[in-house]
Amino acid sequence: MKKLDQTLRMLKELTDAKGIAGNEREVRGVMKKYIEPYADDVTTDGLGSLIAKKTGNANGPKIMVAGHLDEVGFMVTRIDDKGFIRFQTVGGWWSQVMLAQRVTIVTKKGDVTGVIGSKPPHILPAEARKKPVDIKDMFIDIGASSREEAAEWGVRPGDMVVPYFEFTVMNNEKMMLAKAWDNRIGCAIAIDVMKYVKDKQHENIVYGVGTVQEEVGLRGAKTSAHMIEPDIAFAVDVGIAGDTPGVTEKEAMGKMGKGPQIILYDASMVSHKGLRDFVTDVADELEIPYQFDSMAGGGTDSGEIHKTANGVPTLSVTIATRYIHSHAAMLHRDDYENAVKLLGEVILRLDRETVNTITFD
Repeated sequence: MKKLDQTLRMLKELTDAKGIAGNEREVRGVMKKYIEPYADDVTTDGLGSLIAKKTGNANGPKIMVAGHLDEVGFMVTRIDDKGFIRFQTVGGWWSQVMLAQRVTIVTKKGDVTGVIGSKPPHILPAEARKKPVDIKDMFIDIGASSREEAAEWGVRPGDMVVPYFEFTVMNNEKMMLAKAWDNRIGCAIAIDVMKYVKDKQHENIVYGVGTVQEEVGLRGAKTSAHMIEPDIAFAVDVGIAGDTPGVTEKEAMGKMGKGPQIILYDASMVSHKGLRDFVTDVADELEIPYQFDSMAGGGTDSGEIHKTANGVPTLSVTIATRYIHSHAAMLHRDDYENAVKLLGEVILRLDRETVNTITFD
C-alpha cells in the first residue's frame, strides 16, 4: 500500500469507519478526534450530530459547514432457521450493485463478515435470468448453519450491516477509491475548513458539523441547525460525476477534477442566489475552479437547513463522485482541496454587514 500523508490518513479513517443512519457513533468519534484541535468546544445534539464551534468574533454571524456522518447500508431484520440473514436497506440502494458484495455486521460481540446472496442464476428460468434480482429476494450469508449459531455469534435484529471496502489510493494518486465517500468527504471538508480559518482573522462564529441520518431524510440537519440557528450555511456532500462512458452532459454535467460543484437546484432546495453569487465571485477572484450543477432528484442537508427558524441562506457545495451508493466510490483529491480553500476564503470575507447584504439584498 502507498504511504499515506496526514490528509490521506484522515480520509482513510473516516471512510473505513462504520456508520449507517442511526448508528454513527464510530464515525462521530473519528470526526471529533480530527476537528477538536481546531474548535473551542465540541458538542452533540440530541440525535447525535457533532457540532464543533470556533469563535472569531463573538458578536459575528454564525456560519455552518455541514457534512453528514452516515453512509448507506443495511439493517438485520430477522434470522431464518438456517442462519441466513434477512435485511432492510438503510438509505437508497440500486439492486444491481449489491449481489456477491462483502458486508460487515456490527454486533454486540464484535464484527461478523457476510456476503449478499440470492438464488443462483443457473437454476433460474431463462426469462428470470435477464431481470435484476429484487432486494427482497436477497439475503446475507454469514456461514452460520442455524438461527441459534448466528445468535451465538451475536447477530440480532437491529444490528447494522455496512459495506466492506478498504480506502485505496489509485495509480493516479489524485484518484481515491473508498466506501462511504457519501459523505465522509463532507465531514473531512468541514474539518479542514475549521483548520483553514483557525489562525486567521475573521468576524464569524464558525460551526463544523457532522450531521446524522441524512440518508433517511435529512434528520440530523434539522436538529443541528435548530440548535445552532445559523445565519449562513453550507451543506457539503457528494455530487454526480457525469464523466463516465454513456453519460451525456444533459444527464450530468459534473466532471472529476474540475472543481467543487455549486448546486443551483435540486429536489430539496433552490439555492440562495445572493450566497451563490458571493461564493462564485470569491472563486473567480482567487481563480479557484468550480462547476455548476443541478439535479432534478435527490437533495442534501441544505434542504432542511435552509428552512430553519425564519430561513437561512444556504448553498450546497458538492464533490463530483463516481459510483455513489455502492461499495466503492471514486473522487478526485483536487476537488476536495479546492472546496476547502473556497469555503475557507468565503468565511474569511464574511462579516455581519456582508451577511446582511447577502440575506436582504
